This record gives sequence, structure tokens and C-alpha cells, in this order.
Amino acid sequence: MTLSTFFLYLALMAGSTYLIRVLPFIAIRHRIRNRFVRSFLYYIPYAVLTAMTIPAIFTATESIISACVGFAVAIGLALKKCSLTTVALLACLAVYLTEFFI
Repeated sequence: MTLSTFFLYLALMAGSTYLIRVLPFIAIRHRIRNRFVRSFLYYIPYAVLTAMTIPAIFTATESIISACVGFAVAIGLALKKCSLTTVALLACLAVYLTEFFI
């Protein structure tokens, strides 16, 4: 890849990212009062994060069994209201131990 091609790609990527962030400010000038739209916009970050994380959980390990064990541990700890650090560390430990014994 030549340097000019790299900068062309970089400019296109920066432009598209900028447009995605600026268009809502241009299109919506007043406060959104609709309850449905507000709740929809509130939950979008969580839905996107979940859609990106769940497939990665099941493809990141050597075995689907260890992935399921780690996922179950993470869900259980999250339901018990543990901190994010605790959930992540114990889920990783569960995957590691499961991989070790398989």
C-alpha cells in the first residue's frame, strides 16, 4: 500500500466516522420527548455491546464447554451484583480451570 492510498483510506474513514457522529445533531435540534424513542436510544449501547460480546465469548476458547462454563459463571456473578472486575476475573479463571482439566 502506498502512502497516498493510506491517507486516502484514512480520510474516508475519518469522514464517515465524523458524519455518523454529526448527523444526529444536525437532524435532531430539539429535545426528544417521545418515551418510546428515548427508551430505544437508551438501550442501544447495551444491545450493541451484547451483540459484539456474546459471539466472541463462544469463539475465544479452545472448547465450547469451557466457553459455556465461563459464560455461566459470568452470568451468575452478574446476577449476584458483583463488580465488573470480579465477574471478568472469575469468569476467566473458570475458563482457565476448565481448559486445564479438559
